[in-house]
Amino acid sequence: MWDEAQKLAGRDSDYHRRDLWEAIDNGNYPEWELGVQIVEEEDEHKFDFDLLDPTKIIPEELVPLKMIGKMTLNRNPDNFFAETEQVAFCPGHIVPGLDFTNDPLLQGRLFSYTDTQISHLGGPNFHEIPINRPLVPLHNGQRDAMHRQTIDKGEASYEPNSIDGGWPKETAPAAQGGGFATYTERVEGSKIRVRSPSFQDHYSQATLFWNRMTDPETDHIVGAYSFELSKVGRKNIRERQLDILANIDETLAARVADNLGLPAPKKSASADELGKSSVTESQALSIVAKTPPTVKTRKVAILAAKGADAASITAIKDALAKEGAHAKVISPTLAPPAEGIEPDATILGMPSIMFDGVIIAGGTQSAKMLSESGDARHFVLEAFKHLKAIGAIGDGEDVLAAAHLPSGDDGVAVGSDAGDVMTRFIEAMGQHRVWSRAQKAESVPA
Repeated sequence: MWDEAQKLAGRDSDYHRRDLWEAIDNGNYPEWELGVQIVEEEDEHKFDFDLLDPTKIIPEELVPLKMIGKMTLNRNPDNFFAETEQVAFCPGHIVPGLDFTNDPLLQGRLFSYTDTQISHLGGPNFHEIPINRPLVPLHNGQRDAMHRQTIDKGEASYEPNSIDGGWPKETAPAAQGGGFATYTERVEGSKIRVRSPSFQDHYSQATLFWNRMTDPETDHIVGAYSFELSKVGRKNIRERQLDILANIDETLAARVADNLGLPAPKKSASADELGKSSVTESQALSIVAKTPPTVKTRKVAILAAKGADAASITAIKDALAKEGAHAKVISPTLAPPAEGIEPDATILGMPSIMFDGVIIAGGTQSAKMLSESGDARHFVLEAFKHLKAIGAIGDGEDVLAAAHLPSGDDGVAVGSDAGDVMTRFIEAMGQHRVWSRAQKAESVPA
């Protein structure tokens, strides 16, 4: 949520880094699939946008995605500096069989990344630092300079030579069964410093993106624009930005304009002329629509104070662990809320914005203390406002009542039977957020 992201950045700037570390540490290894879209050379100019425009994507409806590999992070670094800080990414490091496109952004980075690594890591041999060197032996003509790790043998590093039997010798081109050879590309045309007309289409793909968003995603986009533009002091600039939004989608512009107290603009005629696209909706662009329901790896706060019911806390932990979720006991202080139960953090030290759901443990004394705590009430109010699943077992429901929150609907599961509460809670949290609660949440103070 927009409000949640703003608060999280201030409360814990390392939140995402810690989340990644803990996921790997718990065996929930993050994975990314690598896919490619391959366009035949003769089809380069058949699209209604320029393939070399870095602000454009190729819709998967036009060129299907082919998955070719997967990256899994299966361990944390032993030494952050040696294994993370010194990693050198260079797009110029490619394997035989690949070559570079004429993309101006890529062409600039082929030089600038290498130049950056030379400066950042102290010299031209940065690729020999343990974290950067290849796993297989590498033989080339590079020799000496600062921080050289390899001790070269022989007197020559060039060819032809007569002092080392002609070695090292350059590998023959790929066509002869050897190494890298630049692709023989035919280039025609006049060299001018002008962008093609297709580069003037600033709106069609933004419209393509907007058209595929689900309701929660469109609400988020409208909220983000409204938040940022409300801080722009000059009315004429706010109006100018609304004109741009209208060229993307008039509904988007109208919703933001209403939040800014300005009239809704109309799309310009020129935008229609430049923004025509053969694809008007792409299924792959929505995150919410393609995310399967799951609670695996999600984090749940168990609110418990002194006198909490240890059995309910154990039941909550067991139910969540069975589904692959993680629970942390959050208390007003670091004093044990029940015998054999140690809190993981305090309410102030780990607020609700760091969790995906909140459950209030049972126990009369615990519920009374939490109900009288402004910090505890704020904790559950904030979770409700950010559309998170909420649960309360037994007397824990009193805390919701003290916070003036509704119970029994919109992702709020309550009852004396811990198993039944956890079943409904897990189902609600599996949807990531309780989107149906959005209108109610707007009226809840937090």
